[in-house]
Amino acid sequence: MFRQDACPKRIGVWRMKMNVKLITKVQKETMLKNGKEQYEAGKRDKCIDFKPVVKLFTPDAQCTWLLSELHPNDNDIAFGLCDLGMGFPELGSVRISEIESVRGKLGLPVERDRSFVSEKTLSEYTHDARDAQYITA
Repeated sequence: MFRQDACPKRIGVWRMKMNVKLITKVQKETMLKNGKEQYEAGKRDKCIDFKPVVKLFTPDAQCTWLLSELHPNDNDIAFGLCDLGMGFPELGSVRISEIESVRGKLGLPVERDRSFVSEKTLSEYTHDARDAQYITA
């Protein structure tokens, strides 16, 4: 049995490693590519409606994030549909480091939904989430 008080330094390292895995290398590369494409499209007054690349959630709360892009100049800023469980999901930018710091009621960290496969574009998820008042993915 693992005791938390047995080695506090090791626990901190374990938590840090867990947070690094919120977004896989492949997902990060895809999100960076999307961010660069969106940046270039913005120069032409265009907007690309990407499918979400990753779904993050709190296992002990009602927070969910569907993220599609990373800012090309700041990899800590992601864009997507954010739902903090208050009935008002919205599109916007969020810092990955802030998501990593979120804890639910039981103190559990945010997790990546490993089985998530995007079936719709971000705008379609947003429309559905606004109707339902929460993300339905």
